[in-house]
Amino acid sequence: MNDHTDHDVIVLAGGAARRLGGADKPALSVGGRPLLDRVLAACPDAARAVVVGPARPTARAVLHAREDPPGGGPLAALDAGLRHSTAPTVLVLSADLPFLTAATVRDLLAAAAPADGALLQDASGRDQPLVAAYRAEPLRRALARIRDEHGTPAGLPLRALLAGLTLVRVPDPTDTAAFDCDTWEDLGAARARIREHGHVLDEWITAVKAELGIDLDVDVAALLDLARDAAHGVARPAAPLTTFLIGYAAGQQGRDVKELTDRAAALANRWAAEAEGPAGPGDAAGTGTKPAE
Repeated sequence: MNDHTDHDVIVLAGGAARRLGGADKPALSVGGRPLLDRVLAACPDAARAVVVGPARPTARAVLHAREDPPGGGPLAALDAGLRHSTAPTVLVLSADLPFLTAATVRDLLAAAAPADGALLQDASGRDQPLVAAYRAEPLRRALARIRDEHGTPAGLPLRALLAGLTLVRVPDPTDTAAFDCDTWEDLGAARARIREHGHVLDEWITAVKAELGIDLDVDVAALLDLARDAAHGVARPAAPLTTFLIGYAAGQQGRDVKELTDRAAALANRWAAEAEGPAGPGDAAGTGTKPAE
């Protein structure tokens, strides 16, 4: 079984962004994070990250490369990035995918193994060669063939590369992972989407973890329940303070967040029970709860 760990990622980040008026598209933010950082965050297991384009600050350590000539197109950029990769499989991604997830990346890597690679296919059936995983050796052979035929990959379309590869299609029926930001309207739609009711908390927590440089599983429902119990059973300001203390204890002591959350929730419930009536023989000693019958 392929454990999908032996791969690099190449992010193409050197386009002219003409439909954005020449703005530095990879640096534009969605959910408070640059598009480039969002793409890199979807590839946590990549051994090496190569960003082809002008050097920009990134949350993750990367190698920078430039296509020859600068602005020479995606095929030239891919050729430049591949020269910095030694892994048997490479993810090839554009830098403007705000909703790419690690799950989609894993699906591409798994599908690539028996063929020359795997690429995402959007809901309309269009191939997305810049949301793909390729086996490095077939990719290098295809690029060498292009150089033999044309002298340089600069200015050539990606279909010149794909024609020589056997590729698996991975469907993206909701057009989420394949959604890219080519226009200001696209960027506005992406920013609006993460504020929808079903997405906003997950997006916010992911953004905060990235900003603080932490990797921690967060049980949102459990923490919200704890905040409710603390607010109702103690006082409203207790909610944010208690959740802060949970995080602090988890970080300082290396303990499980769920265990700490459960303990704090039980404490809040005991605290609330004491306020419900005077203490008496029905209370279990030291707990504020009734003993078992």
